[in-house]
Amino acid sequence: MKPEKIKSGDNLRVIAPSNSLAIIGNREIANERFKKIGVSVSYSKNSENQDDFTSSSIKERVEDIHNAFKDGDIQIILSAIGGYNANELLPYIDWNLIKENPKIFGGFSDITVLLNAIYGKTGLVTYHAPHYSSFTEEQGFDYTLEYFKKCLFCEEEFEIYDSQYWSNDAWWIDQEKRNFLKNEGRYTINPGEAKGIILGGHLSTFALLFGTEYMPPLKNAILFLESDSESNECEIFRILESLTQQRDFEGVKGILLGRFEKDAVSKEKLIKFIHENAKLTKIPIVANLDFGHTEPFFTFPIGGEVKIIIDQNSSKIIITNH
Repeated sequence: MKPEKIKSGDNLRVIAPSNSLAIIGNREIANERFKKIGVSVSYSKNSENQDDFTSSSIKERVEDIHNAFKDGDIQIILSAIGGYNANELLPYIDWNLIKENPKIFGGFSDITVLLNAIYGKTGLVTYHAPHYSSFTEEQGFDYTLEYFKKCLFCEEEFEIYDSQYWSNDAWWIDQEKRNFLKNEGRYTINPGEAKGIILGGHLSTFALLFGTEYMPPLKNAILFLESDSESNECEIFRILESLTQQRDFEGVKGILLGRFEKDAVSKEKLIKFIHENAKLTKIPIVANLDFGHTEPFFTFPIGGEVKIIIDQNSSKIIITNH
């Protein structure tokens, strides 16, 4: 089940399932960007509340999710920002309410649990997309906005190309002091071709769903996985190993890895780990793609469909159904 695409005149509701909207500055930049693409912005009732965990209460966050889906004037729901505790909400969400009121739901990082759980429990395609806070970035946002529009405004299939430059700086602290690096591009770990259903997102957050009722089935899945600097290579490798031990991992058709933050894991060790893993070495894998906790990044559909053609020195990634 796919929600309707965005059109001019649509309304966006910003919710805060993890950290509070209160910590986000420069909102005028985000609101002006949305205005230029024909989208009006409103904030959920509890989105700026904060407790000792930089969030509002579980009850308040669930209420905001339910109200956003119930509101007939809202077509798009985006997370304010990530955090650490969105999985607290899963036992309290009314999945039937979401299923009966399908609309665009997007975010990334900690929102990975909601993106995959909503798809798993309702069949509604969700979107690994920029947070509302991402739209406050002044420089280097063009690629991110381009793929946001390709995925959420249009029905046509689209190919993922590499960005020219990327960054991993604290732009939200200093918008002027930016360090853009030339993109060396994706690299092949295992060649091969596959078609499948997209699942995944932030690796350690995705792992919170392992063994729960909220984990979508891995049959015919192509996993898009990324990690941030808070996970070192040992943590990344042991979660990947845990992934291969899921009962239905044999159904996975391929893995696409986003760009890791600086110093999170080396290319050489990543390739060595995958080539020494009997299950991972059997499937096509490509790495260093433009999604994750670096900028810029493309939007992709959780529950959508992708075709991958990975050769030793090149690859094609086509989002075929979103």
